[in-house]
Amino acid sequence: MSSWSGIGANMKIERVLANNPGLFTGPGTNTWILDDGDGTVAIIDPGPIDYRHESTLYDRIADRKVAGILVTHTHSDHAPLANPIARNLGVGTLGFSRGPGFEPDTILADAALVPVGHLEIEVVYTPGHSDDHLCFRVGNVLFTGDHIMGGSSVMVEKMAVYLDSLRKLQGTGLKRLLPGHGREMDDPEQVIDWYLAHRLQRHEQIVGSIERGAATTMEVVEDVYSDVDEDLYPLAEMSVRAHLVLLSDEGRIALERDDIVLLPPQTQ
Repeated sequence: MSSWSGIGANMKIERVLANNPGLFTGPGTNTWILDDGDGTVAIIDPGPIDYRHESTLYDRIADRKVAGILVTHTHSDHAPLANPIARNLGVGTLGFSRGPGFEPDTILADAALVPVGHLEIEVVYTPGHSDDHLCFRVGNVLFTGDHIMGGSSVMVEKMAVYLDSLRKLQGTGLKRLLPGHGREMDDPEQVIDWYLAHRLQRHEQIVGSIERGAATTMEVVEDVYSDVDEDLYPLAEMSVRAHLVLLSDEGRIALERDDIVLLPPQTQ
């Protein structure tokens, strides 16, 4: 558990690490408890079904009032514990849409405001990692879910909208990023700039791989991600597909059907 005091004199943010470390989740899912300073809290991304983690969250909450359970997106390492905790506490769940193991009581849209005691959480719609991804902002602090992770890049389903979602955060005065996995970050502008530069660099690396003869998605993965653990190739393949769709939309490559057979750019 970690804590950090920020907006206002008394606001407190606590991290409780879920018991799901792994190749895809790093140390585990970060569950965040936002306290307004007067004993009202919101739980953000309670994580997977795990009764030890659930019990730890109840211990951390103690006798404080829970305003609601918020979910950044419906992937299985972030959302499934939300409804069980909400039922036990008699509070509502909030998210962009329903998904596997998650049923929101309140649907959240971009720019919506969620009260937590005397604080307000601003909803920031950030699709790309998934279609249903949200970030949550309180003052100059952003809970980023899997939009931005501490210490690594992320898997992307739709590249064009993901890049737009990163640009949406630029120059907005953020001072701290609290991710769904990994470390907290105190240099948001630098982190966001790195994420954008990394993706654009990867974009050009994929073009280079195609020009060298890669003709399928997996051939691109094996070339561009040659220094990555092969167990991560399924995630890398998804991000490569997202890059390929964007390259096709840009008119730089052609794709054949859903098996992603590639044609070199010079044949267009």
